[in-house]
Amino acid sequence: MELKRVVITGLGTLTPIGNNVSQFWDALLRGVSGAGLITRFDTSNFKCRIAAEVKDFDPALFFDRKEVRKVDRYAQLGIAAADEAIRDAGLDLEHIDKDRVGVIFGTGMGGCGTFQDELISFASGHMVPRFSPFFVTKTITDICAGLISIKYGFRGPNYSTSAACASSAMSIADAFMMLRLGKADVFVAGGSEAAIIESGIGGFSSMQALSLRNDDPLTASRPFDKDRDGFVLGEGAGALILEELEHAKARGAKIYAELTGSGLSADAYHIAASHPEGLGAQNAMRWAIEDSGMQISDVDHINSHGTSTPIGDISEPKAVVSLFGEHAHKLTLNSTKSMTGHLLGAAGAVEAIATILAVQNDVVPPTINHFTDDPNIPNLDFSFNKPTYRRVDFALSNTFGFGGHNACLAFRKY
Repeated sequence: MELKRVVITGLGTLTPIGNNVSQFWDALLRGVSGAGLITRFDTSNFKCRIAAEVKDFDPALFFDRKEVRKVDRYAQLGIAAADEAIRDAGLDLEHIDKDRVGVIFGTGMGGCGTFQDELISFASGHMVPRFSPFFVTKTITDICAGLISIKYGFRGPNYSTSAACASSAMSIADAFMMLRLGKADVFVAGGSEAAIIESGIGGFSSMQALSLRNDDPLTASRPFDKDRDGFVLGEGAGALILEELEHAKARGAKIYAELTGSGLSADAYHIAASHPEGLGAQNAMRWAIEDSGMQISDVDHINSHGTSTPIGDISEPKAVVSLFGEHAHKLTLNSTKSMTGHLLGAAGAVEAIATILAVQNDVVPPTINHFTDDPNIPNLDFSFNKPTYRRVDFALSNTFGFGGHNACLAFRKY
């Protein structure tokens, strides 16, 4: 069976540095940090008081007043991103075969804000069981995919992926594989997350995973810097329209890039820490390249997972050197988390969009907030503090999650 080719025809995103793709890309190239003091709750008693929040998002633009209270923030963000991607792709919703359009949308935490609020309400009400009738449908991780399909009438394969921070990259990989096999013509794929809440900040902080640079939030996310002290929690969503090539050509769609391969692996090592030699990361990258029918020497750019954590920022570059050998020094890497913070389950989709735009525009956004080299990190080109203008024909986007889940997506110029 000959596998079908898959292209990207629409993009949508909502991030701490921009509420649409144009704003997001412009901010990436200018090196804008989306981090700041948390505004969504009182952080007086918290060790970590900073995060990368989405700014000026108005759910009333997407839902009527009664509907807003039925949908958790994570799904609100996801639907907004999907709406932009669908409009960007120019899909003819009146005539497209909706039985052949699927939705796969990932999240790591789902409706955690709703879950927290409902339990606080339960406890403060002297344990009287008065729960919202929307409690369950607001919290379950599949609901964003379901809501997108309901809004647009898409009746193809529909579900959620949950693999911690690799969730939305996994959703894109799944959609890619289904399209290759002819299971659909079009997919809306991506992910969303909204975990900047008391339990989210408290939980990650208790793991000692978060930066405590409260006095300087703009420079708190420092991937690959010697003085990094943890990630900055972010929120947001990313959505991509994946389309079978001939279907896209038949309707005259614009094509951003071709998705040529995916690599999925496990570290099989630790519940939260990456493998110290990056063995799972190596496998994911190797398999994505092989799946593309390309060679290691063809890779120009890697959007790295690069979270600004002490261990992870060492293991990933080690994996790159081990896999690529001398070619590692011809690559341009970066970490867009230096600007967006860590969007958890939405990270893979948002960073895939950044990678696609790097391929399309031949420019790699910077890794900002680099001040001091870390002697434990291989000396590679991380595009520190300014964009790198170079030819980008073939690029990888890496996303890794708690539990040892690894995903790599490979994009090529069309």
